[in-house]
This record gives sequence, structure tokens and C-alpha cells, in this order.
Amino acid sequence: MDENKYSILVKKHTPKEDVSKNVFKAFIGGGIMGLLGQGLIDIYSFLFNVSTKEAGIYMIVTLIFLGCLFTCLGWFDRLVNFFRCGLIIPITGFAHAMQSATLEYRREGLITGIGTCMFKLAGSVIAYGIISAYTFGVIRLIILGVLK
Repeated sequence: MDENKYSILVKKHTPKEDVSKNVFKAFIGGGIMGLLGQGLIDIYSFLFNVSTKEAGIYMIVTLIFLGCLFTCLGWFDRLVNFFRCGLIIPITGFAHAMQSATLEYRREGLITGIGTCMFKLAGSVIAYGIISAYTFGVIRLIILGVLK
């Protein structure tokens, strides 16, 4: 079978996605995550009598914990299949990436399994996060240094 016939066959049998439906689901999922995050900030700032900045740290830790817990229980993948990027983009997606790699490679041991493979996907996020933070920090230093 030549390449042209194969690509026609693949195109014919590839399921069609409803983009507007997926965007709406991601919007709703991200909105629910935003509401949950703000609710946690409000609850933590009220219960522990802390500033909203400090309550934001508690909220992030809670969302990371929930992302890891739902990954371990097998619920996160089902939620992502429904809400799409609404759950992958926030910090819960990062937690899911690290936790799923940890679960997948745990049988290979602590060093060669978990330690080596935990950062396979998340490592690039960390690396580019550090690079972009450094770059924007230098840009901010230059701009603020010029303005002083």
C-alpha cells in the first residue's frame, strides 16, 4: 500500500473531535479548579487566620496532594478524559505527570526506577520554568534598573 492510500485510509477511520465541545469542557474544568482553589484559599485564611498569600501556598500543596491521590486511585485519567486541558494545565497536571511516572517505574527500585524516571516528563517543565524565570528576572532587572 502506498503512502497516499494509507493516509486516506487513516483519515477515514480517525475519529472526529468536536472542538467547541472540548473547549467548553476544558473551560468548565478549569473554572471548577479555579473555584476549588479560591475556596481553599478562603477556607485556609479563615481557619488558620493567615494572609491570603500564605493560604495560597496551602492551597497549592492541597491541589498537588489531591492530584497525586487521584492519580493513585485511577480517577485522574478519567477526569482528564472528560475535562481535557482544564485539569492538565494547572498544578494538578504537573503533580499527575510526576506521580504517574513514579507509579509506573516503582518496580525498578528507588534509584533506577523512581529516582530516574520521576522527572521524565516533569523535568522539561522544571528546566524551562527555571530558564524562563531567569530570563524574565534579568529583563525585569534591566527595566527596573533603567527606571531608577
